[in-house]
Amino acid sequence: MGENASFPLLLAFWATFLFRLLVPARRKPYFKLPVTHVLGDRLAHVPDAPLAVDQPYDGQTYREIWYEESHAVGYLHFDFYNGAMSTDQCQRLREAFLRIRQRPTKVIVLMGSPDFWSNGIHLNMIEAAADPAQESWRNIHAMNDLVRELITTASHLVIAAMQGNAAAGGVILALAADLVYARKGIVLNPHYKGMGNLYGSEYWTYLLPKRVGATRARELTEALLPVSTRTAHQVGLLDDAFEEDAAGFRHRIRKMAEELASSPRCEQMLKEKRQTRKNDEASKPLQAYRNEELQCMRLNFFGADRSYHLARKDFVYKGLIPDTTLLVVSRG
Repeated sequence: MGENASFPLLLAFWATFLFRLLVPARRKPYFKLPVTHVLGDRLAHVPDAPLAVDQPYDGQTYREIWYEESHAVGYLHFDFYNGAMSTDQCQRLREAFLRIRQRPTKVIVLMGSPDFWSNGIHLNMIEAAADPAQESWRNIHAMNDLVRELITTASHLVIAAMQGNAAAGGVILALAADLVYARKGIVLNPHYKGMGNLYGSEYWTYLLPKRVGATRARELTEALLPVSTRTAHQVGLLDDAFEEDAAGFRHRIRKMAEELASSPRCEQMLKEKRQTRKNDEASKPLQAYRNEELQCMRLNFFGADRSYHLARKDFVYKGLIPDTTLLVVSRG
């Protein structure tokens, strides 16, 4: 071909989040949303990639949720942008967990991602909804449904491997596991009230006092302060914290999980777990904790006090430049 010949350039890339397009005449601020939400029906022809539980993930197709298995241990990875978990993401993660719970394994490790473990409900998606109060309600129910499955798992030991930061319901999500480990140096914010006096759910009134005691639970949820992994370990929020780099943390988690799965201690721990859950349920059913929490959350979402809605709006729009029509890719 001649040296002046030209060829069309085809560029393919993954874009997981986009800024919502701005209508210039309205000069309305914008915020990041999942690309599937922004493009909507324009992606209707794109098939979903099903969760593969019987073959290794090759990394060739982008996935928010993927699974791998080795030596009687299942590793469930979930990489949600900024740790926010929408209604749909909570539901998909729950469905993935239920599928892998049927596998012939003894231990399930919840891996999260290196950047974030979880920050609870997805405030951007809620803000974008036609009815933010109703979407808040749907989202918290989806989180609760996921957490309940972790708490009530009697067939496996569940390990939370917190590679990245966590806040609010994301911290409580980890506490639903039997063993909770974190990478040294990450930051935990085990409270809700900073978001417009939000009460919180995810069975936190059961899980947090069970871990740290009632007095410490009140302190953690009222102080609204970040907690280091060192402090979290000292007060019982974590079982341990180790390794400062994500790769080293993952390597050690794998070693610990596989040693546990092959140890006679695994079956004894499962037996004790089943008995403890039975005793706890007899003392106060999980549904009672959920009902009590959601009574308060209903007031946050649908009551006369608009503090949560104002705080959410401020959080979602804060610091963004309103005057542009450019479609910006935030991650690819």
